[in-house]
Amino acid sequence: MDEDWGHILLYDGVCILCSRLVGFVIAHDRKDRFRFAALQSEKGQELLRRFGLPRNDLDSFVYIRGNRYFLRSTGVLRVVKELSWPWNWLYLLIVFPLPLRDWVYRKVSSSRYQIFGKRDHCIAPQPRLSRKFLDWEFPGPSSGSDPQENSPS
Repeated sequence: MDEDWGHILLYDGVCILCSRLVGFVIAHDRKDRFRFAALQSEKGQELLRRFGLPRNDLDSFVYIRGNRYFLRSTGVLRVVKELSWPWNWLYLLIVFPLPLRDWVYRKVSSSRYQIFGKRDHCIAPQPRLSRKFLDWEFPGPSSGSDPQENSPS
């Protein structure tokens, strides 16, 4: 792959925990690097296909940076590394062995709907944040007055 895709997070669009994590990243992405797409969306499916990843694995967090991708715990830790202080310090957890990190990731992932809930469909981001989402377009200019600008849900 020769294309540079920037910083893209693919997330489970119906998962409430995942949507809140997207909001957290937006709030702490001071350099405005990250863009987002739901795994279930047309754009998310297209990116999974381009990188040769399974298109039906909605339990995986995918971080695309440039022309590489990172999955599960490594993806999460690579994302926090790009966030503002103090959150970027969480990257130090990378020293734990990958099998242990991914075991914890899978435990959270497999129970996320039971603990945090699930929506019937992907929720649209706030209009003023639509530029950050590769799979949403809003007509007209945003009003700029939405008090929930840091949350896609």
